[in-house]
Amino acid sequence: MDTRRSWGLPHERASHVVAELAANAANAATHGRLPGRSFRLTLYVVGATLRIEVTDTRGDRMPAPHVPDVAAESGRGLLLVDAPADRWGATEGRFPRKTVWAEQGFSPPEPAPSRSGAVGD
Repeated sequence: MDTRRSWGLPHERASHVVAELAANAANAATHGRLPGRSFRLTLYVVGATLRIEVTDTRGDRMPAPHVPDVAAESGRGLLLVDAPADRWGATEGRFPRKTVWAEQGFSPPEPAPSRSGAVGD
């Protein structure tokens, strides 16, 4: 998260998405883990878009959004991803993998003024 901050990327919104996707992947790794495999978190920037990807070894369980019962203690993960994300989705990888991703647009920081080398600099 410190790297995102140093790049001038959205921190608060992205933190919620990273936390939820990673928690879901950790749960998948715990309850259906293939030996030697866990999950991978990848963040990268293309233009003014931050893409957050979490890949896990539960390709048999693709995410499906639903509205949970108000008394339910779980089942709100995708709602928590959808709210701060501009868009999200899931892609099947080479079995047994899947990647759940979310994208957030942001305003790139203004470049720091360059020093011209003029007298007085």
